[in-house]
Amino acid sequence: MHIDNARELKARLRDRSVAVASLAAPQGVASVGISVLGHGPGGPRYGVAVRHSGVRGDALLDHARALAGTAAAAELDVRDVGRVRALSTPVEGRTWTPEQLRRRVRPLHPGLSIAHRDVTAGTLGAFVTVTGSDGLYALSNNHVVADSDQAALDDPVLQPGPADGGRERDRVGRLARAVPLEAGGGNTVDAALTLLDDAEGHDPSYPVGRLVGWADADDEVAVEKAGRTTGRTRGRISAIELDDVAVEYPVGVVSFDGQVEVTGTGGAFSAGGDSGSLVYRPDTRQAVGLLFAGSERGGEDGTGLTFCNPIGLVLDALGATLVV
Repeated sequence: MHIDNARELKARLRDRSVAVASLAAPQGVASVGISVLGHGPGGPRYGVAVRHSGVRGDALLDHARALAGTAAAAELDVRDVGRVRALSTPVEGRTWTPEQLRRRVRPLHPGLSIAHRDVTAGTLGAFVTVTGSDGLYALSNNHVVADSDQAALDDPVLQPGPADGGRERDRVGRLARAVPLEAGGGNTVDAALTLLDDAEGHDPSYPVGRLVGWADADDEVAVEKAGRTTGRTRGRISAIELDDVAVEYPVGVVSFDGQVEVTGTGGAFSAGGDSGSLVYRPDTRQAVGLLFAGSERGGEDGTGLTFCNPIGLVLDALGATLVV
């Protein structure tokens, strides 16, 4: 299916699901997007991605099955994902080993444990500069370094995060900017910046070396990330332009549009504590997304799916440029 046709079918399905959501209970996941199904003779093949659970998800699934009457069943990618949570809560998991990434490390580099003093632990995703500022900033999620909008500007950010032993003496910077999380929905990014105290004490290298820039996620390509809990993992982009991704935060459920989905290769792509990781293509060394949430299931062998903000939207929202 051409991507324009997939977008048209997605729009029809979303219109129906929104109408039913006003009548049904709010619980559950009812997300719809563009599924990346692989390659055919003419290039990438797309379909409609349906991610569901609970009452709202069941209503969406009913509409998806009705839609299959006009679209081939093979072009519908339906997955029961269970609950979707922000991934700052650390769990025991499996430089680039998790053990190393949870330690106090200087100079700073991507993948390390980092967090606001009142948050458990997340991940330092990348270094960026900001137009009009001479400082160097660390990129992560709002819910990691801004405590889901509950922090104040200039609050200390620690490396490692408190769950990994970080204390005031481990401060590396202060909260400088955060994109607010809107409870009414329509969010596109969960992102925030830490102004680093030491602009010289950083190493922007990833497991594949230094990145060369960023690109849109628009194909079923292999991706990687280095995160605090699961270390270096590999996966593939399985859906793009996912709307109504309802994510559970400590402050409540927040809904996101236009998101990127990643399915792990040989295991889960992420776990709690990996929020803030930069997702990149190892073949081109380009960033594609900022990891922020994961589902209970829906991936290969019963593992969860990972959700990312498109990196272009993140940089635009923050007025930032990746350091490469």
